[in-house]
Amino acid sequence: MSAELAVIYGGYSTAGLKKENQDSFAAYQPTLGITRYKGIAACVADGVSCSENAQHASATSVTTFLKDYYSTPDSWDVKTAAQRVLGPLNAWLYHHGRQASAKHNALVTTFSSMVLKSNTAHIFHVGDSQILRLRGNTVEPLTRPHTHQHGNGQELLSRALGMDSNLDIDYHTTDIQAGDLLIATTDGVHGFISHSELKQLLAPLQRTEVANQHEVEQVAQVVVNQALAHGSDDNLTCFILRVNTVPSKNIEEAHQELTTRKIPPALKVGDKIDCFHVEEVIYAGTRSHLYQVTDRRDQQRYILKAPSLNFAEDLVYLEGFVREQWVGNRIDHENIMRILPAEPNGQFLYHTCEEIKGATLRQWIHDHPNASLHEVRAIIEKVIQALRVFQRASILHRDLKPENIMITTAGQVKLIDFGTVYVRGLAEINSPIKEDAPVGSVNYIAPETVVDGTAIMQSDLFSLAVIVYEMLAQALPYKMEKVHRRGAKSVTEWQYESLREYRPDLPLWLDLALEKACHPSYKQRYDAYSEFWNDLLKPNAELMQLNNRKPLLEQNGSRVWQIFSLILCAIVILQWYFLAQH
Repeated sequence: MSAELAVIYGGYSTAGLKKENQDSFAAYQPTLGITRYKGIAACVADGVSCSENAQHASATSVTTFLKDYYSTPDSWDVKTAAQRVLGPLNAWLYHHGRQASAKHNALVTTFSSMVLKSNTAHIFHVGDSQILRLRGNTVEPLTRPHTHQHGNGQELLSRALGMDSNLDIDYHTTDIQAGDLLIATTDGVHGFISHSELKQLLAPLQRTEVANQHEVEQVAQVVVNQALAHGSDDNLTCFILRVNTVPSKNIEEAHQELTTRKIPPALKVGDKIDCFHVEEVIYAGTRSHLYQVTDRRDQQRYILKAPSLNFAEDLVYLEGFVREQWVGNRIDHENIMRILPAEPNGQFLYHTCEEIKGATLRQWIHDHPNASLHEVRAIIEKVIQALRVFQRASILHRDLKPENIMITTAGQVKLIDFGTVYVRGLAEINSPIKEDAPVGSVNYIAPETVVDGTAIMQSDLFSLAVIVYEMLAQALPYKMEKVHRRGAKSVTEWQYESLREYRPDLPLWLDLALEKACHPSYKQRYDAYSEFWNDLLKPNAELMQLNNRKPLLEQNGSRVWQIFSLILCAIVILQWYFLAQH
């Protein structure tokens, strides 16, 4: 069986020679399922000693961080989740500290945190607390102190939680290995113990087997007592985390996990699978099968999607199929297809989705050969709402195309098919299964994805803009068939064709908005869906000015060439006329 992330930790903290202990530390190891998506988190904080609220600031920081971090969505990556927590936490400390209107009542604290997820440690740090890693015989600092030296030689904090309204926190990642020791200390400890001495004190924890948490706590206390013996006159905190195992999985284990549930054979009307009765075969393709089914328990109707047996050995596809269910079960929005949780005792691999009665956007485009901008906006507004939900959840769709957008008989818009989604939180989990080719559909895939595999929000925006263009023009902005067949080497191979070549009745400002949204370089596209939407509603004066400054040939090349051709034709006719006269 593959190993899972397993650690053992403990700590010790004391006021030392001071009356009050203004240090705080905390750690949380959730259940295995949560550990997989959110990791194991620990943090140390040291309230600034000049404040009467120092202990309150440090304790609030560590407890709030842990509580709020584990409340963030599973789909968020560690960096996003932690920063979304630390920003408001800093604002709260700063605001309430300012309300106190006196320096001795400020809520300011150092903060150092480690989040271990899969085989990576994510480090967040501000202030002069410290995190070290002891691997073998090497001690490596994972943080640097945010201090500056005063004129009298005293070290003063230059950054801390609650010190300023804007939080500038260090973040970086590092790999972890079985046997690593991660040590977090406040300056009352690391200011009085050398690295060589620390290695000697931690040696008992470098054995192959560490008995229990109590043993780790004892070593942490020994470290603190040694700092006291060396003259530490500050609060002292030492937290130690030992990595026992890190996740490891080979292809065989991944295959076993993905095929725990069997792919069902092709079903026909009247067949039963688990608690579902097949009423209609909607689609039977090489990749997947869709059925209309009835749940025999409550007679509710659903769509059942099952992978094709052709892909029984395709681990990339199977992982995407499992990920589709994971995403659809976690997002609840009226413009995104809902997927029900998997049957707990089911034997087969499939998902049940809400029944959507209607047609795809592809059919809508076919039925609306001269669509108005108003009609297009009404649909795209809902698609953007769905994409913004994905964006807030740190998810990219990566396969936007008319076939993956449904319009119900009631006029509701639904984004479907999440088999190729990219989830930042899941991408941080080490896996032996790697995508061997860019995902997406040929006419809608962003250039950066084709050229180097990059997938970002602007990649989905590119696909969306191509769809808008096609809804209006019944054509595509880029003619890429030959390029895709031989393989694109650079984004410069995408050459935009003006919308007004197909729809001269539409305004120039709309064409400019679409050209920007699906620009070959993602750096030239909009930074947010809202910006694109605003430019679909009204002219963007800046884009119009930029266009006016272009050479005439670049502004409207086809029109210039038409005029030039007419002039040449007129010259030829005049020459013929004068020759005929003579």
